[in-house]
Amino acid sequence: MHTHLLWRDRQIRIEYAWVGSSNPAAPVMVFLHEGLGSVALWRDFPDQLCQRLGMRGLVYSRPGYGQSTPRAQDEHWGVDFMHRQAWEVLPALLSQLSVNKPWLFGHSDGGSIALLYAARHPDQCSGAIVVAPHIMVEDISINSIQMAREAYLHQGLRERLSRYHDEVDSAFFGWNDIWLSPEFRHWSIQAELAAIRCPLLAIQGEDDEYGTLEQVYGIRVVLPETTVLSLPGCGHSPHRDQPLILTEMVEEFVLPLLSGA
Repeated sequence: MHTHLLWRDRQIRIEYAWVGSSNPAAPVMVFLHEGLGSVALWRDFPDQLCQRLGMRGLVYSRPGYGQSTPRAQDEHWGVDFMHRQAWEVLPALLSQLSVNKPWLFGHSDGGSIALLYAARHPDQCSGAIVVAPHIMVEDISINSIQMAREAYLHQGLRERLSRYHDEVDSAFFGWNDIWLSPEFRHWSIQAELAAIRCPLLAIQGEDDEYGTLEQVYGIRVVLPETTVLSLPGCGHSPHRDQPLILTEMVEEFVLPLLSGA
């Protein structure tokens, strides 16, 4: 499905899908994808998780990704691109689809967007699960993103990603160019975290190639009540590497909150 939003004085198309429970009164979990993700790249994880939790799931592709409006050829994302997604696009989409007080499930860049939304809208977020989020830029992140560029240009990554994005160069270079720009090296959202009030679960694989465990433990430094979990033998994408274990972790965190226990 698609809907249209007015963003920065232009109409943009947003690809989205409802998954999980068919009960219209069920609580909603919104899935926020990684820097190269889309609706299709989540595969069946959101549906399987929401079925287990008895929730409705809203999965969407951010502008530039999937079947959403691609990035214009002369459009270069700024250092604040995740802030803009969290503070402008996501609220507009939730309003358009009449979603109130959602739960958020964000992976990688999507985890950062979830944190920024929860910080800006502390009374409008029921809870957040962030998986491999970024709260600052590390050398390991830059090195892996540079390797991704080489894989895209020379090792077949472009062909693989083209199955999931209408305009694959829009998706890849929008993300890759800004992460590798000198001005992004000092990007951080640590100052924003203190405004978050909702229950928060932060999960990261111990073998994450895009960040150290300081990303999730850094959240708990600011928000001591954050539940932090690490996954041994797991890389940057736990929902692909260890989906059953990740689902159990989320279930153990969310269900008592849904029941009021």
